[in-house]
Amino acid sequence: MKVFFSPSSPFVRKVLVCARELGLGDRVERLACAAHPINRDQTIIEHNPLGQVPTLLTDDGRVFYDSRVICEYLDSLCGGLLFGSDDTRWQVLTEQSLGDGLMNAALLTRFEKALRPEPQFWDAWAAAQFDKVHTALAKIESWAADFGNRVDIGTITIACGLSYLDFRFPDFDWRKSHPQAAAWYAEFSQRPSMIETALQS
Repeated sequence: MKVFFSPSSPFVRKVLVCARELGLGDRVERLACAAHPINRDQTIIEHNPLGQVPTLLTDDGRVFYDSRVICEYLDSLCGGLLFGSDDTRWQVLTEQSLGDGLMNAALLTRFEKALRPEPQFWDAWAAAQFDKVHTALAKIESWAADFGNRVDIGTITIACGLSYLDFRFPDFDWRKSHPQAAAWYAEFSQRPSMIETALQS
């Protein structure tokens, strides 16, 4: 299998963490690409009309995107380990959705400041996106004590979202007001799957 890859994408990291937790890390080859929200990479578009990462190419010629679909596909290859049981599946999926939303809001905030010409900055938009980060963190804080040692699509996605905050917003001290989430993340982030997939510029 091959995945179009960006070393700074939290959504790509989510896929790579899942692959490692499932024992598939050595089976997923990273394809270098030039994914960008403005200057779109035609190489990716040939396979994914959205031109986004992650995009997975399977060994039998199929193409899957986005991270939610790819992670569930990888999980299906291993008997269904990361998406919860009948009793927990919907909570785990809701946690995944919150983590995805956290990452998306942080990415949009980053794009507003890093890509938009300064005279066109839309401060109200950026503030509204980052407010989603704050409210997502509040919910994660309320859940964190119940995460325990769980490793599933919910906790993986939330961990990748928190790691992106550290990566792109190093001056944002989310830990101070979210001690339960901080304590949980401190332990989860030491998993080999997280260490081996650290975000890079």
